[in-house]
Amino acid sequence: MKPLKQTGPPQDSATGRRHAPEAAGAPGRYLEVAELSVSYRTAGGDIPAVRGVSFGLAPGRKLGVAGESGSGKSTVALALLRLLPRSARTSGSVLIDGEDVLNMRWGRLRAVRWAGASIVFQGAMHALNPVQRVGDQIAEPLLAHGHAGPAQASRLVAELLELAGLPAWRARSYPHELSGGQRQRTMIAMALACRPQLIVADEPTTALDVMIQAQILRLIDELVTGLDLSMLMISHDLSVLAETCDRLAVMYAGRIVEEGPAEEVFVAPRHPYGAALSAAFPR
Repeated sequence: MKPLKQTGPPQDSATGRRHAPEAAGAPGRYLEVAELSVSYRTAGGDIPAVRGVSFGLAPGRKLGVAGESGSGKSTVALALLRLLPRSARTSGSVLIDGEDVLNMRWGRLRAVRWAGASIVFQGAMHALNPVQRVGDQIAEPLLAHGHAGPAQASRLVAELLELAGLPAWRARSYPHELSGGQRQRTMIAMALACRPQLIVADEPTTALDVMIQAQILRLIDELVTGLDLSMLMISHDLSVLAETCDRLAVMYAGRIVEEGPAEEVFVAPRHPYGAALSAAFPR
């Protein structure tokens, strides 16, 4: 199979390495989040979910965000591409390649989604349309962003499925005809369709058994490394993130309480909550 063409920062002709983009206020970072806060409006008043979170991610790097359910990590993931419900209020900034997503016009935001940054949602069965064939769903961002016409889209869908470890004929299947691991591979193929520079993986192995989890994590790691992408991976499992990512950030009560090299945060955490998370997994 012919490899997908890579996009993003230009490469050095001698070394083949990418030059990092100059993001506003943070040279070399493709993603720059500064003082991001999110609260939800309720009948009883505003409830804060994320409180002043800041981090950055350079091209080709992998950052893991760990925390228990309710810590705010999935809210951060959805805020990066403005996918939060209408009841959410946000402040701060989310720069993707120097542009603030939170202040983008709708047309520009649609152009950035899938093409500049894409997301692998947790629970693929709920993220996929149950009445559409998976091939049509993978082709949708290709057609919407003008990356291919109908005939070319079919060929690219076959390539993407094979890249994600599925046979091309699976394009004709409906989501309910796939196993949990196959649906998650379909979501990964969809996330790669427009060759974005940034992949956000929100609990990509939720509800999968241990063997399938390992296969999906290996696939994500190989694709992100092979295509030189940036990745933000979110999980409650600190051990999984330590194996997959370069750096780790630990969230607690809507804040990042610790961030550093993955092995250091996992083996010798400095914050009591990070230590408790690390101690929850057998050595």
